[in-house]
Amino acid sequence: MLLRLFASKGSCLLCRGFHVGRQFTNPNTEDIIFKAVCVNLRQKKWKVLDQMTSSLTTTVVNRVLCEFQNSPQLALQFFNWVGKNTDFVESLESIGIVIHLMVNSRRYDDALFYMRTLMQKKGYVPLEVLKGLLESYEECLSSPAVFDALIRACTLIGATEGAYEVIKKSRIEGFWVSIHAWNNFLNHLLKVNKIDRFWEAYKEMLLDGYPENVNTFNLIIYTLCIENKLYDAVSVMYRMLKGGIMPNVVGFNMLIDRACRIGDLDLALKLVQKMGIMSGNCVMPNSVTYNCLINGYCKLGWLPVAEEVKIEMVERGIGPNVRTFATLVDGYSRNGSLEEAFRLCDEMIERGIVPNSVVYNSIIHWLFMGKDVKRAFFLLYDMLNKHVCPDQFTFSIIMIGLCRNGYLEKALEYHKLIVEKDLVDDAFVFNILINYLCRNKNSQGAKVLLGCMFVRGLIPDLITYGTLIDSYCKEGSIECAVQIYDDMVKVEKKSNLVIYNSILNGLCKEVSVDMAKLLFDALERECLPDVITCNTLLHSYCISGKIDEALDLFSKMNGGNLVNRVSFNIVIHCLCKLGFVQQAKELMKMMILQGMLPDFITYTTLVTSASQNCNKQEVIEQHDCMVLHGVKPDSETYKAKVRPLLTGEMA
Repeated sequence: MLLRLFASKGSCLLCRGFHVGRQFTNPNTEDIIFKAVCVNLRQKKWKVLDQMTSSLTTTVVNRVLCEFQNSPQLALQFFNWVGKNTDFVESLESIGIVIHLMVNSRRYDDALFYMRTLMQKKGYVPLEVLKGLLESYEECLSSPAVFDALIRACTLIGATEGAYEVIKKSRIEGFWVSIHAWNNFLNHLLKVNKIDRFWEAYKEMLLDGYPENVNTFNLIIYTLCIENKLYDAVSVMYRMLKGGIMPNVVGFNMLIDRACRIGDLDLALKLVQKMGIMSGNCVMPNSVTYNCLINGYCKLGWLPVAEEVKIEMVERGIGPNVRTFATLVDGYSRNGSLEEAFRLCDEMIERGIVPNSVVYNSIIHWLFMGKDVKRAFFLLYDMLNKHVCPDQFTFSIIMIGLCRNGYLEKALEYHKLIVEKDLVDDAFVFNILINYLCRNKNSQGAKVLLGCMFVRGLIPDLITYGTLIDSYCKEGSIECAVQIYDDMVKVEKKSNLVIYNSILNGLCKEVSVDMAKLLFDALERECLPDVITCNTLLHSYCISGKIDEALDLFSKMNGGNLVNRVSFNIVIHCLCKLGFVQQAKELMKMMILQGMLPDFITYTTLVTSASQNCNKQEVIEQHDCMVLHGVKPDSETYKAKVRPLLTGEMA
C-alpha cells in the first residue's frame, strides 16, 4: 500500500519540494532540481515541469541546455518553454549556449536568429556576443563555425565594423574564421558600396594566408566589373585557371553581363564562345548567360539579333523564361514596336509562361507614352483577369500615364480606389499626384493628399515636402511654404539643399533679398550652398539693383569654384543692362578662359547690348568673335540685329 501511495503521489510530493527549493541551503539541492528537470524533459512531461518553474535558476537552465546537446530540438523547446512560462530572464550566457547547440546541429538559421536577438533587441555589441560565445565554447564542445555565423549575423544587421572586429578578436583568441566568413564580409562591403574598404580587407585576408576560392574570385571579378575594369576581370579568370581553380558559370555571367551593359557585345560573345574551353567543358552557358546577351542587344536596339540569340538558346535546349521575354518585350516597346511586344506575349502563353507584372508594366507604360490610354487600361484589365497582381510600379505607371495625358481627375479617382483597398504602402504614388497637382497650381489639393498620407499611416518623405514647399514658393505663398517646412521638422525630417534652395528662391521673389541673405548666411555656416543657391541670390541682387553685393558674391563664388555658365550670364546681363558693355565683354573672355563656352543666351545678351550701345562694326565683331568660339547664334537675334548689318555692308 505504501508503495502504491508513493507511486501515485510521488510526483506531487516532489513538486512540493521544488516549490520550497529556494529555501534549501543544502548545496545538493540544485543538483536534485537539475536531475529532476532532465528526467521529466526526456519524457516531455511539460505539466510536471510547469510545477517546477519557481525552482529554475539561470545555472539550472544552462546546465540542462548543455545536457541536451545531442537533442538540440528538445533543448530549444525547453529554452523557449522557460522563456514563456517562468520569470527567467534570457542572459547572454544562456542564449550563447543555445547558439552553440544550433551551430553544432547545423541549424544555422536558428543560430542567426538568436545572435540577431542579442544584438538588435538586447543591445549587445558584436564583441560582447563573441565574448559570451568564447566563455561557453569548450563547455558546449562547439566549433569555429559559430564565429563564422556571428560574422554572418553582423553583416545581416549592417554591423560592418562589428563583423571586422569579430574577425580580428577571434584571431587573437586563437580562432581563425574560415574563408567563407571572409567572403561573407567582403560581399557585405560590396553591398554597402564600400569598394575601397573591400580592397583593403581583401589584401589583409591574403596577408593572413587565406587561400582564395571560387567565391572569392567571383567577388573580385564583380568588383572589377563595377569599376569598369573589364579586361582586368578577365585576367582574374585566367589567374584562377593557373591556380587550379575552375571558374563557375556565375563568374562568366558577371563578365558577360558587364560587357553587355557597357555595349561591348564582341567581348561578351567571345566569352560565351570560350566558356567551355576555359572551363574544360565543365561550364556551359545557361539561361542567365543568354538573357544577358539579349538585354545587351535590346539596349543597342538590335532587336533582330536579340531574337536570333533567343532562337539559339532554344536550339541548345535552354528554354526562354519570363525574364527572356520581359527583356524582349521592353526592347520592342521602347522602339515603338508594340505589335511585336504583343506577339511575344502570345508566344509566352503558347509556351505556358504567364506574363508577370514586369511584362505588363513595360507595355502599359509605353502605351501611355504613345497616348493610347484606352489600350493601356485594356491591358490592365487583362492583367487582373489573369490574376497577375499589380505592384507599386504598376500603380505609378498608371498615375503618371493618366496625368501626362491630361486625366488628372481620373488619376485622383483611381488613386482613391487603390488607397481604400490598402494597395499603397509608401509615399511614391502620393508624390506623383502631389507633383502634378502642384504643376497645375493646386497646392491646396496637394496638401489634402499630404493629410491623407498621415491618416493612412504613411510617412511623407523629403520629396513630398520638397514638392509642396517649392510649389508654395513659386505661387508666392511663403508663409504656407514655411508652415510645411515646420511640419516637416516636427516629424524629424531633416531638410536638404533642394528644399532650402526653393525657400531661398521664394524669399528672393516675394519677400526681400535681405531675408534671403540671412538664410544664405545660415546655409554658408553649414557649408551647404551649391551653385544653384549662389545663382539664386546673385540673380536677386542683380534685379534689385544691388550691383556691389552682386559683384562681391560673384567674386566669392569664382574663388570657391561655385560658378557656371548661368552665373556668368547673370552678371553679363546685369552689366549690359547698366550699359557696361566693355566690362561684359571682358567677363565673357574670363568665362572662356575658365573653360566655359558662351551659349545662345550670352550671344543674345551681348549682341543686343552692342547693337544698342556700339557702332555697326563692333556689333559684327562681337558676332564673329562668339561664332569663332563655337557659339551657335540665336536665330531670332541674328535675323534682327546682325543680318541687316551684314546685308547693308555687302551692299
